[in-house]
Amino acid sequence: MPDRDRDERLIAFLRAHGPVSVEVLAREHGVGVSTIRRDLQRLAGAGRVLRTYGGATLAERPPGSRNGEPIRAAAEKQRVAAVAAARLVHDDQTIVVTSGTTALEFARQLVDRHNLTVITNSLDVAQVLLDRDGIQLVVLGGVVRPGMHSLLGHLTEQATREMRADTLFMGVGAISLSLGVMNDYMPEILTDRALRSMASSVVVMADSGKFDLVAPAFVFGLDEIDVIVTDSGVRPEIVDDLTARGIEVIIA
Repeated sequence: MPDRDRDERLIAFLRAHGPVSVEVLAREHGVGVSTIRRDLQRLAGAGRVLRTYGGATLAERPPGSRNGEPIRAAAEKQRVAAVAAARLVHDDQTIVVTSGTTALEFARQLVDRHNLTVITNSLDVAQVLLDRDGIQLVVLGGVVRPGMHSLLGHLTEQATREMRADTLFMGVGAISLSLGVMNDYMPEILTDRALRSMASSVVVMADSGKFDLVAPAFVFGLDEIDVIVTDSGVRPEIVDDLTARGIEVIIA
């Protein structure tokens, strides 16, 4: 029988910590990994959580969202943006890929590429691309952020000074035409900026639900972005504004 109390504890834990691995959830709740997987499968079926690679995240719209879009629709928009962004990657390039669920979906589109160098601060992205014949994988060092499995801090930032890349591909928490690119985790800001400094150009992958939101951590301004890949739900006036700023908008 389902443990309803544990369900609520799982939901509360995901709300407090963001995306978390199955192993962390099992340890924190004193049950086995297989039990947590069953719990997450049931909660995902009820639309309360979204399964991610190796874990789960809360199935809620970000703060400031103005609609009640189902989480499955949001996940599909995320996937569409990632697939479209992958079309911008060519063999013989060196690219940087950030952490996050959109970036992870993007990485899954690269597994069959040839002579591609991928630099990342995401352990989840690294796991997807590990031992792929056509990919030279460079994983930046640093302190692991629990749940998100991203590598942060001065070790990560120092490593970025030793490398250069063609393009940074990044997911974001929020985009505002007046405030720029934002995320919800302040300790990650300097690492994101360091990743940006490695690359000649920046491609932001953002589903339409990320626009006109505000998150607490400012990353950088829109003038740092070359291309935004999004879905057809983005409002035309937003596209016009971005285009006027010299940003290429690709609607998947």
